[in-house]
Amino acid sequence: MTNERDILITEVALRDGSHAVSHQFTVEQVLKVAKALNDANVPYIEVSHGDGLAGSSLQYGLSRTNELELIEAAVSVADKSKIAVLLLPGIGTLHELKEAANLGAKMARIATHVTEADVAPQHIAYAKELGMETVGFLMMNHMAPVDKLVEQAKLMESYGADTVYVVDSAGYLLPGQVRERISALKQSVGINIGFHGHNNLSLAMANTLVAIEEGATRIDGSVRCLGAGAGNTQTEVLIAVCERMGIKTGVDLYKMMDLAEDIIAPLLPVPQEITKDSLTLGYAGVYSSFALHSKRAAERYGVDSRDILIELGKRKVVGGQEDMIVEVAAEIAKNKNR
Repeated sequence: MTNERDILITEVALRDGSHAVSHQFTVEQVLKVAKALNDANVPYIEVSHGDGLAGSSLQYGLSRTNELELIEAAVSVADKSKIAVLLLPGIGTLHELKEAANLGAKMARIATHVTEADVAPQHIAYAKELGMETVGFLMMNHMAPVDKLVEQAKLMESYGADTVYVVDSAGYLLPGQVRERISALKQSVGINIGFHGHNNLSLAMANTLVAIEEGATRIDGSVRCLGAGAGNTQTEVLIAVCERMGIKTGVDLYKMMDLAEDIIAPLLPVPQEITKDSLTLGYAGVYSSFALHSKRAAERYGVDSRDILIELGKRKVVGGQEDMIVEVAAEIAKNKNR
C-alpha cells in the first residue's frame, strides 16, 4: 500500500473498545490486535483504559491488566504504526504521561469537556516537551454552541496542540451539525482538524464523511465498531468507502477486514449493534461510556435503563460524573415505589 494519504486514521478499538469489554483486555489480545493493525499500515493505534491513562478505578471500571503493560505490548509489535494514548486531566497526570512516553507512545490525546480546554495547557505543553505529537480532544461537542467550540479550539491551539478534534462522545450530532462545526474550525484555526464519532444514532459514517468533506484530516475509527455505546465509525468500512470515493488512507482493506472477522469478532462479549440503550444515549445526548454503568444500575434498582439515561441527559451530566448514574437510578426507583 502507498504511504500517500489524504486522511490519517487513528484506530481506537484498544482504548474506546475497552469500555465494551469492561476494561478486560489482556496483553495477548493487545499484541494480536496491534500487530494486525500495524501490518495493515494503520497510522495510529490508541491504547489506554477507556477513560484514559490512570482510568482504572472503582468509579470508571477496574482494568484487568495495567494499561502500561498494554501500551508496552503494542509498542513492541508496531514498527509502522505509532501508539497513541488518551489522557483526561484530573484522571491522568503528568506522571502517567511521562511513563507512557518512556514506553514508546508517540501521540498524546489530551481530552477535556468541550467547554473546559483551560484545564489542559500543562498536559499539552508537557507532551510536547516529551516529543509527542499532541491532540486537543474536545469531548461532548454537542453541549457547546459553535462559537464556544471555536473559542476552545483556539485555546488548544495556543497551548501547542498539533490537532484539535470535534468529539461526538454521545453520538448525538447530526450531519449538518458536524458540517457546521468542522467548517467553523477550518476557518478559525491553523492546525489539523479531527473527528471522532459514535454510532448511537447510526450516523457515525455519515458524520465522518461530512467531516472529511469539510476538511478534517485526522479521523478516528474502531474496527468491527469496537467502542463505547454502539461503537465508533467502523474502520474497515470507512477504508472501503474512502477507496470508492478516491480518498487515500494508506490502509490495507483486506487486512482490516480479516482483523475484524478473525480477531476482533471473537473478543466481543456481544455483537456491536444499536441496542435500546445505545440508541437512548444518542437520543438523549449522554456520554457513550455510560451505557454499561446505567444497565447495571437499572438491574440493581429494578428500573428501566432508558429512564436513567434520559434523566442524565436532562441534567447534562458529563464524563467524570459516573457516580450520578446510581444516584439517578435510586431516585427513579424511589419515585416508582411511592
